[in-house]
Amino acid sequence: MKTAYGTYLKFQTNIAREKPSTLLNRETNCPFCDRETIFKEGVIISQQAPFLLIENKFQTLERAYQMVLIETETCEGDLSTYGKEHLHSLFDFAIHNWLAIEKSGKYRSVIFFKNHGIHSGGSIYHAHMQIVGLYDVDYRAHLLPEHFQGIVIDRSPGVEFNLSTRPRGGFTEFNVVLSDLKSLYKMGDYVQIAVHFLLNHMNKRYKSYNIFFYEYQGHIIAKIVLRAPGSPYLMGYSILQIPNNLDDTVQRVQSLYFSGAVK
Repeated sequence: MKTAYGTYLKFQTNIAREKPSTLLNRETNCPFCDRETIFKEGVIISQQAPFLLIENKFQTLERAYQMVLIETETCEGDLSTYGKEHLHSLFDFAIHNWLAIEKSGKYRSVIFFKNHGIHSGGSIYHAHMQIVGLYDVDYRAHLLPEHFQGIVIDRSPGVEFNLSTRPRGGFTEFNVVLSDLKSLYKMGDYVQIAVHFLLNHMNKRYKSYNIFFYEYQGHIIAKIVLRAPGSPYLMGYSILQIPNNLDDTVQRVQSLYFSGAVK
């Protein structure tokens, strides 16, 4: 349902109550580590070891088809620490599966995102992403070009890494804007840098982030967002806050990862 304010999806609370949470309770058995059960009982959509794209057992959204992309075989490891081979293979598997589902024509649009940490909206600790086919909703309806523009941190042929000057949710948002799929691995490198910076140098109190992917105006875009308790200005009034130290943040990222120079 679309309104003047935004778009609403119906959330099925009765199904959500059945979901396990290894974020809240690390003693809970991780369903993503149990590959024997996944292969026996789950619906496998695509696989390329160690990656699996499967049907989400808990379909909590009406008029949607929810899928889970499992990034590792065990709960060890996170995108911020993956070796380059694993990182690049993950982006190749994830992006091409997402685009193929988008092009299948089954859905009006296909959302692709990653949760990490207690404040990210996720429930499972094991590294994973989610792909959601929406039958009635086009997620692009609320996007603007300015959401993905910002102060350039670094750029390579076919891809730009910037710090948003018009964030969608306020505060710190990094954008990686890909204009050529040949530079997909470099996109993965930039995303990893953004995640590593948020977890280790930005805010050590809130170890949560989201990555939101978009196919928009001929580009593949990743928006990396630090997650913390929501701002009352945003939640109550849709007023966004932008830090006054954006240039300082850009310089910190450059000095830590790029020796300070924009190419």
